[in-house]
Amino acid sequence: MTRPISILSCLLAMLAVGEFDSVKAETPTSSVWNGTPVSLTANEMSIATGQPSLVLMSSGSTHVPVWSLSGGTVGQSVSGVVDGFPSDVAAVKVEIVVTTNDKETSSDFSDVYRVHLSQMVEGAPFTARNFLGDVVRTTLPPAPLYARTILLESYYEVKPHAPITVRVQREPGDPADTFTRPTGLALVRVTPLPALAKPLVVQEGPGYDSWPMMQAMGDKLVCTYSRGSGHTIGEDARAVYARTSTDQGKSWTPETVVANSPGYGDVTVGKGLDSTGAMLLWVRRVGKQWHHDLYRTTDGVKFELIATPEMEVTPIQITDVIDVPTVGLMALWFAGSYGDPGPNHSWGTLTSSDDGKTWKQNVIEAELTKENWPTEPSAVYLGDGKLLAIGRTEVGGNSTTRSQFQMVSTDYGATWKRSPTNISDVVISTPSLILDADTGLLSNYYYQRGPRGLLRRRVVDPNFIFDHPQSWPASEAIAAGSQLTVDAGNANATWIGDKHFISYYSGAAPDTSVFVAEVPAPQAEK
Repeated sequence: MTRPISILSCLLAMLAVGEFDSVKAETPTSSVWNGTPVSLTANEMSIATGQPSLVLMSSGSTHVPVWSLSGGTVGQSVSGVVDGFPSDVAAVKVEIVVTTNDKETSSDFSDVYRVHLSQMVEGAPFTARNFLGDVVRTTLPPAPLYARTILLESYYEVKPHAPITVRVQREPGDPADTFTRPTGLALVRVTPLPALAKPLVVQEGPGYDSWPMMQAMGDKLVCTYSRGSGHTIGEDARAVYARTSTDQGKSWTPETVVANSPGYGDVTVGKGLDSTGAMLLWVRRVGKQWHHDLYRTTDGVKFELIATPEMEVTPIQITDVIDVPTVGLMALWFAGSYGDPGPNHSWGTLTSSDDGKTWKQNVIEAELTKENWPTEPSAVYLGDGKLLAIGRTEVGGNSTTRSQFQMVSTDYGATWKRSPTNISDVVISTPSLILDADTGLLSNYYYQRGPRGLLRRRVVDPNFIFDHPQSWPASEAIAAGSQLTVDAGNANATWIGDKHFISYYSGAAPDTSVFVAEVPAPQAEK
């Protein structure tokens, strides 16, 4: 998240309220709930790696001390230490304030930063809680002398009373850092946070319960999920089950069997509603052949098989079903192989004009490399023929090349334009979109797998982001789960009124469970 404002007004205001006073490096003694941040000025930080310079960035009579971070030399970073927080602090978020006085500054360029965090915990090496942050790409302001506040980390769990080391590094070696001139780091802000709300349990017990799909039918939640012996899709023991809730996820009915095909593994892969409000559920059936079965239910208990479409291109997966005017029902699909570099990957749409009984397959892109392949996409219809979809990336590593894709259409899904986004806090993170009818805001939910183990949300005005895929606001953490990479993940969201419900699975093989996080729908700024 960036908030560009005039450097003259911003930094003078900070000086007026003592924002650069050295006492700001001391942590507040009151409760975390007041959210009082701790600040480190440039003068309170020192060189960690490379040879950055502590300089005065000046304009007229205004002189601001900053660390000058090169746009061409990699490996430059500075660090500082803040004192530990009290026991009611569960985590911190870290922001930086940067600026530039270079005349070449323009919103045509972007730069990239990351934060390294660690804690000095008693009885352990100070490297024990080392954390390497995700790269964060932001667009420069339209002119020099503007300040940007950039959120580098939204939720780093901390131990109470242990000092926190903060190291900020610019990444000019990242392909997205296109501004070759220096930038100035003026301030680091560390804000204490409370613990995340605990999710509600849908299914917990022996077995690998995974890949849930969550759908609201009126005031009823229907959660479907697949259970097997491990992270496998083709074992005969894997079947699909369903539970329903009429109290917004607090309690659930006993599970019922949706699909248990002899000789096949059944996996939930997509959900939606037909024109009558009945729930549709895509189930991938893998055995000697690879099929996708579409089920329909009016109560979330009894499911009827209504279609097994034959397709020229066999998808890995068909995702959520949405309604598109003049078209009917639409679902996105993708095909290829997760482990193959390509170029043999593809994606496209399926459309139905008879409530899912028959489907037409359309190939949007083919012969893609793995780096350009959007997988497990989620889409929303925005109106006036416009659709917006977000796709998962299968790229690993920790650079801006590992970012979700945005695909947009202006002709009811006949043609699409695909672009990379600035959403890089992802690890094989499946997106799930909700468009709020009342506010018009778009929420993108996804689970960041691996060492983070966090369910995240980004909220944006879709009309703004439609043509600016690199300008998604920063994420917020919604819930936490397992940090074992493949034993947690796969967010799938729905809504009832002004509440969003996001299902995901979490645990440690051979036993994982299905959870649902409940969060208020985002509200438009007044």
